[in-house]
Amino acid sequence: MSYDNTCKYLAEQYPVDFVRWLLGLEPKKIKVLKTELSLEPIHADAVIFWLIGNQILHIEFQTLPQSSPSIPLRMLDYSVRLKRRYGRIVVQIVIFLQPTTNPVAFTEEYRDETTVHRYRVIRLWEQESAPFLANPALLPLAVLTKTDSPRTLLAQVAERVASIPNLEERLASDGLYRDFSRSAV
Repeated sequence: MSYDNTCKYLAEQYPVDFVRWLLGLEPKKIKVLKTELSLEPIHADAVIFWLIGNQILHIEFQTLPQSSPSIPLRMLDYSVRLKRRYGRIVVQIVIFLQPTTNPVAFTEEYRDETTVHRYRVIRLWEQESAPFLANPALLPLAVLTKTDSPRTLLAQVAERVASIPNLEERLASDGLYRDFSRSAV
């Protein structure tokens, strides 16, 4: 399973946990929206659109900073399409999975002569591991978070996965953990 499919699976299976993590909200209701929008589709790594109250949360998982069109322009395009189609506030977050020094991973806006569009960027390699280790929904992503000892972090994740009581959840987390851990060490 690729990073893209893994991230999409996690976000689709655990939308409440992702909303808590990314927005700090306790959602009453989440509605999954189509992942492609009208006009010409934009093909992204993994895209999630959720309707939460009066806003749409758009999560974009990225393994690489290079894309065509560029990530900042793509975020503007998605925002306009979502706003036009659903008439809601659009909150956008790009989550970079692999460490990079590329300026795109540190850019939180699209800007040209007439337009400024802002979005959030999360670089997983800068995130503390503890919140990911504490939440089974985010656990497979823990291996991509900040650590001084990747092997110790992998052991902690494996231990937490083994302690998940629900067999189906444990097997899914174990498979996802293995997908991510291949590139973490």
